[in-house]
Amino acid sequence: MKTRTFVNNVVKILLPITFGGAILYWMYRDFDFKSVDDILLHGMDWTWMLLSFPFGILAQMFRGWRWRQTLEPIGEHARTATAVHSIFLSYAASLVVPRIGEFTRCGVLKRYDGVSFSKALGTVVTERAIDMLLMAVVCVLTLLMQMRVFSTFFSRTGTSVDSILGKFSATGYIVTAACAVAVVFLLHILLKKLSIYNKVKATFGGIWQGVMSLKSVKNIPLFIFYTVGIWVCYFLHYYLTFFCFDFTAGLGFDCALVTFVVGSIAVIVPTPNGAGPWHFAVKTMLILYGVADNSALYFVLIVHSVQTLLVIALGIYSWAALAFTRKIIKN
Repeated sequence: MKTRTFVNNVVKILLPITFGGAILYWMYRDFDFKSVDDILLHGMDWTWMLLSFPFGILAQMFRGWRWRQTLEPIGEHARTATAVHSIFLSYAASLVVPRIGEFTRCGVLKRYDGVSFSKALGTVVTERAIDMLLMAVVCVLTLLMQMRVFSTFFSRTGTSVDSILGKFSATGYIVTAACAVAVVFLLHILLKKLSIYNKVKATFGGIWQGVMSLKSVKNIPLFIFYTVGIWVCYFLHYYLTFFCFDFTAGLGFDCALVTFVVGSIAVIVPTPNGAGPWHFAVKTMLILYGVADNSALYFVLIVHSVQTLLVIALGIYSWAALAFTRKIIKN
């Protein structure tokens, strides 16, 4: 039994890393990485990158503040600092094992503030459902906003959907299909985990309480502000990086919004911080907007790498801060 559990855990770690690595290898197999140094030192404006950092940090802080708000109606009170640190740490943990961050942050609140793990997990389920609903709305609005833009693009260039699809190689189709299979696999795992929780009455009861906590949130306008603020900050964290490079600075808000939405969908695929699927999706859309292939590769490689380093830095900071945090023992 222990051997089987160990093998399953190894597979859960190695499979996402291998999958993401395979996509990255395919995308960068002929890429000149030595040229990246010149871009980093002379080909980009780091001021915009630095200006994007506060929004990336604030998005996670908003998430921590909102989470604390959803815990209060079910009688669980986490300290503000602990809630924020748990979010920082959860994102960093997900770089090692995709999706483990959801459990990590619940474990942090359990350990330091005595918050019920199952109830906390229930509120996480609620949060994810709300985020998915908001993201779906943004996706639909973006599609409606961009229909005329795409029509104009096709009419001016004489490009058709068939010709765009014709530019995809057989490998491109395989990568896209593999991403779809990975999403189905993730859904299977989630449903399987949910069935396990259903078998444990006490745990399921705690999760259900967490899910239902939303209807009793005291300050709904503040909850909405946090929810919208999370995604606005995520977008600005991404959008400002467009101004770091000459080849993306003039693409405009619409292109940024489309690539942001596509990238947000791509990270559903279970790889560390969306590595691989995010690169592939955003690069493909940038090319559609007229960015050269090599330039698009520079953009996704540098932006994703720098933002991932920020996630790691915040995780290390929170890990150190929690080491000096006093634990609250509840009877």
